[in-house]
Amino acid sequence: MGGPAREWGRGTGEEGEDLPERLDLKADCANCFGLCCVALPFAESADFAVDKDAGEPCRNLLADFRCGIHANLREKGFQGCTVFDCFGAGQKVSQGTFGGRDWRRAPEVARQMFQVFPVMRQLHELLRYLDEALALPPAEPVRGEVRRALDDVVRLTGAGPAELVDLDVAAVRERVNVLLLRVSELVRSGVPGRPKSMRGADLIGAKLTGADLRGADLRGAYLIAADLRRADLRAADLIGADLRDADLRGADLTGAVFLTRAQLDSARGDSRTRVPAALGRPAHW
Repeated sequence: MGGPAREWGRGTGEEGEDLPERLDLKADCANCFGLCCVALPFAESADFAVDKDAGEPCRNLLADFRCGIHANLREKGFQGCTVFDCFGAGQKVSQGTFGGRDWRRAPEVARQMFQVFPVMRQLHELLRYLDEALALPPAEPVRGEVRRALDDVVRLTGAGPAELVDLDVAAVRERVNVLLLRVSELVRSGVPGRPKSMRGADLIGAKLTGADLRGADLRGAYLIAADLRRADLRAADLIGADLRDADLRGADLTGAVFLTRAQLDSARGDSRTRVPAALGRPAHW
């Protein structure tokens, strides 16, 4: 295994402004002990070929914590693995929280490690959204609050195993979500004639070809297998939206708020699909 994942520190911006250094929010599987392949359960479905209980190693996990079918996950019936993102929580737990002790050589930490991982994953997901919010120009009125919230969550990720297991992560998510909603409103308020809120809407299989969804509130919307070809999703809030098998061919998602690479990986697109530069285009498109 490699060395410890980089910890967070503090930096100084222009005119002495105190800013957080770049956050380590990308999965680094080489510094993780295969936690997503062990700690999390999955059920036999279109996403997974078999059932697996939490704490049970996936049958495809090798002795060195690599996936034995990583290059053929979709073909082998493990599409769900290709759209999962721990946002860097795996290496944080493996190399930070547990100081490089792995659950195979130190079985006494296994149970607690598997309990900590899903908590850390949620905290890192919040950091991912707060980090994005901090960089959005329309969020200037609440930037100070966003920075304080980010610092608070960073501090939580540095807690010990027992404290993390007992953490009321739902309460943390609720506090951060209130702030992210304000950021979303500030971003979308600049879009004239934006559609009414579709937050949590059931849009499974919906025919939305060429739809003008600029500035739409699609938080938690079910867009599974929706036809979004050539749809305009600029500045739309897509946090938590389920885009599995959604057809995004020719769609424009530039400037979409709180969109993740995992969401894009779960959808279908093509060379005409416009996505935020920071996310990039999935290889299977």
